[in-house]
Amino acid sequence: MQEYELKYGCNPNQKPSRIYVEEGELPIKVLCGRAGYINLLDALNGWQLVRELKRATGLAAAASFKHVSPAGAAVGQPLTDVEKKIYWVDDMDISFSPLANAYIRARGADRMSSFGDFIALSDVCDESTALVIKREVSDGVIAPGYTDEALAILKQKKNGSYCVIEIDPSYEPAKTERKDVFGITFEQGRNELVIGDGFFDNIVTENRKLTAQAKIDLAVAMITLKYTQSNSVCYVKGGQAVGIGAGQQSRIHCTRLAGQKADNWWLRQSPQVLGLSFVDGIKRADRDNAIDLYIGEDCMAVLADGAWEHIFKEKPAVFTPEEKRAWLDKNTDVALGSDAFFPFWDNIERAHRSGVRYVAQPGGSVRDDNVIETCNKYGIVMSFTGIRLFHH
Repeated sequence: MQEYELKYGCNPNQKPSRIYVEEGELPIKVLCGRAGYINLLDALNGWQLVRELKRATGLAAAASFKHVSPAGAAVGQPLTDVEKKIYWVDDMDISFSPLANAYIRARGADRMSSFGDFIALSDVCDESTALVIKREVSDGVIAPGYTDEALAILKQKKNGSYCVIEIDPSYEPAKTERKDVFGITFEQGRNELVIGDGFFDNIVTENRKLTAQAKIDLAVAMITLKYTQSNSVCYVKGGQAVGIGAGQQSRIHCTRLAGQKADNWWLRQSPQVLGLSFVDGIKRADRDNAIDLYIGEDCMAVLADGAWEHIFKEKPAVFTPEEKRAWLDKNTDVALGSDAFFPFWDNIERAHRSGVRYVAQPGGSVRDDNVIETCNKYGIVMSFTGIRLFHH
């Protein structure tokens, strides 16, 4: 197949629409459903991300993409009992494969942003991963293959219209890439930077203790940023992105946005949230929305009389700012990556509030000394990679 016709482009009025290659065949096969323009942008960016994560860490990897940026990305490290509960898989009486663990983590870290995602998997999709995907609201999945059992499960989703794409894992694109904007063709060399051993060796802070897990987490952060619309910042803990700030014009706004998402991920593990008693039959998305409101500033939207009765069996107590801060202070050993240098120390101050202990960034700001000094103030380990990772 040399070309594939799409329903329409980014929007319904943008027709005709297709993908094609000028030579050879497309490296993908659509096994079920019909892929859309944005679906394929997410699928192909997501595939590159998980392929690189697998190569960098040796672990199965998954990504949850929305609107050409990852809402989550993770490698297949084991889930804790608390994580199984906050990701709504504690009721699944099955053994999760490493690939399933990776997707549960990628999908679960920011469940609101991942709603209606496009999934990318580094390995052949197995039955347990397909069973997890079956439960979630998603547009489609791309993987290098599917077991017969997994494909049968996925073909039942959306009454048979769920988009399932298989990509040739041996496919390598041309070294030069092009795209048209306003009738003008842009051309550049592909960003084939390898983030591997030695990438974080240039440590510029007093604290130089970079653990093996921290190296994995920083690799997850930087590879995720390589496929995130810039400016972007990524917080990672335990092999999964827990907060991604994408497409912001100001770096501090990236750091704040991603930091708030990381805080929300941690707050969902607090006794106050784990103790919430939801009414029977409530949908998973409604639970996610209720938790997001409960831990935020608009908590009365779900706690006011006449509202809480439709969500909770018992009216929860207000999660006070003091209680939230006390719980957030227990979060430690978070890694933070940035796709370009931090121009001011305020980014480190904000990162510290979310438990950041490891930082990777290109360096090169005229205020690098202030950024390093702030890291030293909190005992943070910081690596200068010397490489910018803008993506547009």
